[in-house]
Amino acid sequence: MIGTEPDFNKQSQNGLIPAVIVDTETKAFLMLGYMNKESYSLTKSTGQTWFWSRERQELWHKGETSGNIQQVVSMTLDCDLDTLLIHVNPAGPACHTNAYSCFFNTIKVEGLADANQATIANKWTDGYFPKE
Repeated sequence: MIGTEPDFNKQSQNGLIPAVIVDTETKAFLMLGYMNKESYSLTKSTGQTWFWSRERQELWHKGETSGNIQQVVSMTLDCDLDTLLIHVNPAGPACHTNAYSCFFNTIKVEGLADANQATIANKWTDGYFPKE
């Protein structure tokens, strides 16, 4: 629905909603962040991702210090209006470790394929791959 807004009033979520960040080009999951009303509004008004740091209890603009900003291409809400899917054009690695994606710690389980997101298309590093 056009004009639909996130529901930040769900008691169990403490005024925060998860935001799943995906690279528009590679379709890789880059990171998961949390947004409050203010960071959501800043994301909409600037066209770049802003989050609420649960650890530091403050707003943060992705890429403000690293230069690895995420330019928003699209934002979609889930059926419950409490989770965002945001497609971005990233200017560099998403992870603070300088990995392309925050999802690089593969869990080995018999019968499951190794779907390590960091190995999909690491455009900005010399191939940051987890040690086996």
